[in-house]
Amino acid sequence: MVTLSKADGPADLDGVTKMGIGASWDTTTGGSGGLMGFARKARGTDLDAFAILMSGSDPVRYAGLDVTDPLQNGAVTHSGDNQTGHGKGDDELIGVDFERIPGHVTAIVFVCAAYKRGSDFNKAANVSFKVYDSSGGNTAQVADIWPSLLGSGNAIAVAKAFRVGSSWKLEVINERGTVKQGDQSSLLRFAVGK
Repeated sequence: MVTLSKADGPADLDGVTKMGIGASWDTTTGGSGGLMGFARKARGTDLDAFAILMSGSDPVRYAGLDVTDPLQNGAVTHSGDNQTGHGKGDDELIGVDFERIPGHVTAIVFVCAAYKRGSDFNKAANVSFKVYDSSGGNTAQVADIWPSLLGSGNAIAVAKAFRVGSSWKLEVINERGTVKQGDQSSLLRFAVGK
């Protein structure tokens, strides 16, 4: 298993026809003990994974929250909104079928955000992203992306898949920033220029 970083530069996705990006996190009480700490831990925290489809510098569609198949052809799918981070494995999973993506989509920016009001990265621990190769009908984890714990803001631009001619590459971005909670336009603007 390899851990991808920004320093690695873009990775070729030659031969990868289907890819998955899984977001996972654990809940934390934020250092609070007692009954209040237990109540917060039981409730968990809500992070949201998004795939923002770009046409040049323009965001044209996104997958996340209740938008599970934005192109309505299975090209980009989202597993649905996990609101607590409880459980093992991926809390939210984005699937990409490169062969179904229309030609005008030039990139897909993967973002994780404390998007809803009251959600907060400080209430999550062990935030990580898994990269899967699902080509040929088998799904195998091929890499991890660990976001930096430094920085501020309620959003992380995790990675970007982008076209180079007829093939695709995957590049780690690992850039923190701020989106206005609950504001779709702010979320989409965050992906521009990534």
